[in-house]
Amino acid sequence: MSYSLLRTTDETPENLSRRERLSLQQQDEILKVALDLFSEKSYPNVSMQEIAREAEFGMGTIYKFFSSKEDLYRSLVLHMAERWHHTVLQALEQERNPLRAIEKCFTIHRELFFDNLQFAHLFFAGTQTGFIDITAAFQRDLRKFRDEYLKKLASIFKRGIKANVFRDADPHHMALALYGIILTFLFGMMEDPAGLREGEDLSSVRDIFLKGVLKNERG
Repeated sequence: MSYSLLRTTDETPENLSRRERLSLQQQDEILKVALDLFSEKSYPNVSMQEIAREAEFGMGTIYKFFSSKEDLYRSLVLHMAERWHHTVLQALEQERNPLRAIEKCFTIHRELFFDNLQFAHLFFAGTQTGFIDITAAFQRDLRKFRDEYLKKLASIFKRGIKANVFRDADPHHMALALYGIILTFLFGMMEDPAGLREGEDLSSVRDIFLKGVLKNERG
């Protein structure tokens, strides 16, 4: 299954007016072009004029939706981060078995990463190198996704503890530990995606983590 974080034309909401649908499709096309250019040339080397030219829109259309290149970047990252977030939550909602839900965390993040390498590189570059001004509102939106994810993980661990699947420990601490492990390996995959794609499905990492939380693995 492929997980694209860019909205396709087929995903445009049908309850919108024709003008609203067209506006949304124009924004999506601009975001797609911006992602391609930022990925190919890096953010500092891309201008709004170049984005407009590649998207085949006038500058007025670009600035109708995005006040600046930084605003476009933040909109792109938040759009794709939100879709990543909801894809993960939806996958976890579909799995009622707490152990399989936690196992799915590793596979869904890995699949999302490799299906959206452009976004992964752009996100980590922008948030770690400081070439973009990280506003308070931008940080607040990203923290909202993180907090919702941690809350969902904690609820899964809590359900598993009650079912005697997981050891009796703080569900929130378990969620933080899992979140940290996955984040660390996402950073690791940034450095060597080809090597991890060829031989690493994160099963060893999953097994190490589960050894610490499964009730029947306690020493």
